[in-house]
Amino acid sequence: MKYADSALAAVAGYVDTLSFVALFGLFTAHVTGNFVLIGAAAAGFGQGVVMKLMAFPAFIVGVVLSSVIVKATQSGGSSRGAVLLYGVQAVLLLAFCLAGVGVTPVVSASSVPVVVCGMIGAAAMGVQNAHGRLIARAGVPNTVMTGNVTQAVLDALELVSSQVTGEAKSAARARLGKTLLAVACFGAGAIAGALAYRFVLFWALLLPFAVLVWLAAVGHDEPGLTDRAAATKPR
Repeated sequence: MKYADSALAAVAGYVDTLSFVALFGLFTAHVTGNFVLIGAAAAGFGQGVVMKLMAFPAFIVGVVLSSVIVKATQSGGSSRGAVLLYGVQAVLLLAFCLAGVGVTPVVSASSVPVVVCGMIGAAAMGVQNAHGRLIARAGVPNTVMTGNVTQAVLDALELVSSQVTGEAKSAARARLGKTLLAVACFGAGAIAGALAYRFVLFWALLLPFAVLVWLAAVGHDEPGLTDRAAATKPR
């Protein structure tokens, strides 16, 4: 689907920022930030180290679940796995929403219900991270922007270089457009997630839930695992 990566980038920025401000600095969409915060907590900075540690197995569960789903549906058509992954992530985000509402106000990072809430969010975003690896499509990463920013800078340098061929510049220009759009959507999602949590707390997660339901409903044209060999075959 043409705008799937942009929508997913916005979802990732939205959910990651919301969980960060709501759950004592927990990153749900990627694990790198949690490594940093665990290291800081080990030195006496920050709080919620137990929740950040438990986010790892929860994230892994989301990845494993995604792999099982895609492999089980591989023979059912190229789009079925993608649609199911959207649906599973939507269900997990709804559970994250309801769990968050149940623990509000969040006053203790070590409370078991709060830790479980964070784990559900991490599992949901584990599904999204795995989606990009399991379902081949002509897009860009949509959960972590470090690689996208790096690629955007490299592409921009190619566009201004006199030593790059016209064909290479055309490819760089097309790639740069997709990359910058994903970065912009992630940033917009991050701002929206923080603002939404300020006004409606965990109920704000109903928005990315709705986006994923929409992606599942219209995702019938998304290429799937059965296209991976063709998509990755050297030319």
